[in-house]
Amino acid sequence: MARSTRSLKVSDAFKAFVLDQLAELGDVTPKSMFGGVGFYCNGVFFAIAARDRLYFKVDASSQPYYVAARMKPFRPFPGRRGSMRYYEVPLGVLESPDELVAWAQRAVEAARK
Repeated sequence: MARSTRSLKVSDAFKAFVLDQLAELGDVTPKSMFGGVGFYCNGVFFAIAARDRLYFKVDASSQPYYVAARMKPFRPFPGRRGSMRYYEVPLGVLESPDELVAWAQRAVEAARK
């Protein structure tokens, strides 16, 4: 029996948009991974794009921001238990470069821990 999985594919336009929005963060490098895209800042893996949605790494101090905004954790394969410590970035944050960079800085710090 073939297992159905949803593609994690990210459009080139979304990837370019995210990179443009994060320009002030510094050296951000995208790397393709399993159909999605991983984002690194100065070699630190801090974000995932999947299905044209952006997810940032969280820790105990940053996760409440995402929960308060009613954002969901990244679950690449719905139905599987557990989740990675990445949460979807709210649309209002994604559309504001200054706010997105501030949230991204917290994600980079969480990833360094």
